[in-house]
Amino acid sequence: MQHDERRDAPSWPDGVDPTSDEPADWPTGRLLFTVVRRIEHDWNAHLAGWDLNHAGFPVLLHLFAGPRTQRELAALNGVTEQTMSRVVARLERAGHVTRGDDPRDRRRRAVTVTDAGRRAAAEAGRLQPAEDLTGRGLDADQVAALREILVTLVRAQREADED
Repeated sequence: MQHDERRDAPSWPDGVDPTSDEPADWPTGRLLFTVVRRIEHDWNAHLAGWDLNHAGFPVLLHLFAGPRTQRELAALNGVTEQTMSRVVARLERAGHVTRGDDPRDRRRRAVTVTDAGRRAAAEAGRLQPAEDLTGRGLDADQVAALREILVTLVRAQREADED
């Protein structure tokens, strides 16, 4: 007698089957995770041309406003200080940032973007490659609708973080 694994699978509420090969059967969270992982992979491949990745790129953007401590950068990027330390170390090895005395508080260290880091971020961050990576398979109206939804989600997350 052959074993039928599908028969032993749990029944899923609302007819959603996260084990299905058909994306229309997946819960929204799995759909988002799948798309985000693909975009992250593609984005990292794009950023690699400047010795950057998805973790370091936003750090450079935050540093355009001026030097910041690793603690500030960690908070802005929603990661731990330990994680930010590794991100900054990688950016420093690539020549995109330097670490030195914090001009606001000599007891602290600050991270500063270098001229090379500014150029890399400006070139890597051109709008069109990012839009091409995220809008694959969508028409212009769908891209606009997706952007509107994503802006709403980001704002809601920020509000939740403030509470």
